[in-house]
Amino acid sequence: MLKNHRGELYLILGALTFSVNGIFSTVVLEHMSAFRLAQIRAISAFLILFTYAFIRRRELLTLAKKDLPVVIAYGVFGFALVNVGYFLGIERGLPLGLVLVLEFTAPIWIALWIKYVRKGFVARDMWFAIIIALIGLILVTKIWDGFTFDLLGLAGALGSAFALTAYFLIGEKVGANRHPIGSTILGLGVASAFWLIVLPIWKFPTKVLTAKMDIHGYLAGHFFPGWALLLWVIVMGTIVPYLFVISGLRILSASKSSVLGMLEPVLAGAFAWIWLGQSWDLIQLIGAAIVLIGIYLADRSKASS
Repeated sequence: MLKNHRGELYLILGALTFSVNGIFSTVVLEHMSAFRLAQIRAISAFLILFTYAFIRRRELLTLAKKDLPVVIAYGVFGFALVNVGYFLGIERGLPLGLVLVLEFTAPIWIALWIKYVRKGFVARDMWFAIIIALIGLILVTKIWDGFTFDLLGLAGALGSAFALTAYFLIGEKVGANRHPIGSTILGLGVASAFWLIVLPIWKFPTKVLTAKMDIHGYLAGHFFPGWALLLWVIVMGTIVPYLFVISGLRILSASKSSVLGMLEPVLAGAFAWIWLGQSWDLIQLIGAAIVLIGIYLADRSKASS
């Protein structure tokens, strides 16, 4: 039974690890900018995976010249610009809930692309599942609570949705005949080059490595060195979840994978509730249940690319 749902399992584990990482990333962001965190995540994760592949599995580093444009688009959109739009929305003062809802409109854009650009088939059940999950996500994040209008922030959050759309659509193609580690190395490599151009690495705030950080929650009052939390963000919050998601994309369609990705903000909220005591009200609990129903319907649909 589990073997028949490997794709779903990989994507759920990807959402789970991304969500847990939210707690540690929040702590680190108290000591450095969001863009610098995105930079160090991409570069460090790339160096770790590249070193492993170079020593043990050099075949993972091969790349045909004809595939180069697709890989560049994959790295820039899927690994760099998703974070740029997401962080821009937050830094411009938009509520996190609104940013998440806009970002996770990606399944709608994916379904529209498949139907009207690829001229592919998207089952009616998939459309219904997308709308149901999106309604649930709106309730979970309560985007009406503390809403502020900022044109640049909204553009960034919506741009993140388009970048996430590209990540799933291009990732489906890149990962079709390539090992997940190889796909991740290529994506992170391009993203690293992007961040090195945008942010000079010699201005990186190295003092964050030795800073003492309180991770709050049950371990409030216990301080950990910055390098330890950064290592968690790089390995468990970047390398591991990306490998899970790319593995899932090799098995499931982009549309189905993107709907399953909506589980991430639900899990992130659940972990914030458990660890930080940020409890949910009845509306958010109902929203979480609706998201799960939408994901279940998407998984049962017969949508194909």
